[in-house]
Amino acid sequence: MSLEQKVMDELKNAMRAKDEAALRSLRAIKAAIIIEKTAEGANGEISEATELKMLQKMAKQRRDSLDIFMKQNREDLAAKEREELSIIEKFLPQQMSPEELRTELRAIIAQVGAKSPADMGKVMGVASKQLAGKTDGKAINEAVKELLAQ
Repeated sequence: MSLEQKVMDELKNAMRAKDEAALRSLRAIKAAIIIEKTAEGANGEISEATELKMLQKMAKQRRDSLDIFMKQNREDLAAKEREELSIIEKFLPQQMSPEELRTELRAIIAQVGAKSPADMGKVMGVASKQLAGKTDGKAINEAVKELLAQ
């Protein structure tokens, strides 16, 4: 079942339940899908990789907004971002734990032969491709810095 079909099914359920947070989030996902499908060169179809990238971008936007709202003590706005983020994360694959991430990154560091923080670019290039959808790019970056600094 495609992401669009899953979102439409969830949207129907949210309408029946009168769940405003879910409706808001699902409509945002649906709008993003339509934008991607009508983008130049898309021919009305989008790949799973594009869907995943789109969802990750939406989740990252919500996390960034959540951080800003928490710093500004705007709990009312932060609550909305949390609700939307939880809905978006339902459609993302299971995220890696920090321990799993470190294990994967150690293997990648050994694979590319990185020895110092100067080799971070090599590691990030491989890690970003291999771990796409499984974890946030910011988490990868921080873990790579930490591992190469040792």
